[in-house]
Amino acid sequence: MLYKFKSKATGDVIMLQPNGQRVLEIIGKHSAAEPSIKGILLPEHMPQALAALEAAILAEEAARREAVAQAQAEQLPAPRFDAVSLHQRALPFMDMMRQCLKADVAITWGV
Repeated sequence: MLYKFKSKATGDVIMLQPNGQRVLEIIGKHSAAEPSIKGILLPEHMPQALAALEAAILAEEAARREAVAQAQAEQLPAPRFDAVSLHQRALPFMDMMRQCLKADVAITWGV
């Protein structure tokens, strides 16, 4: 399954299901109890969503640095991470949110 994020102000942003779910979990629009196959992100919720994504990206980057430092301290091989970071995956969606916020339009998915 794919997540296709749409708005009237930008082109579509498409993500594979695991990536789309992770982004939606971070912004509070998806959980195991309430899966988000369809949804809407209103402009008034976008600043909080952007802040949540930025915080998650900073946390992931800090965790990666800590894992590398710990491996070096213990003289172990460097840890392996996903080839594509959360920052790289979320950036198009974050850009979409910024443009939609300026244009005061919602983002929808699954509709």
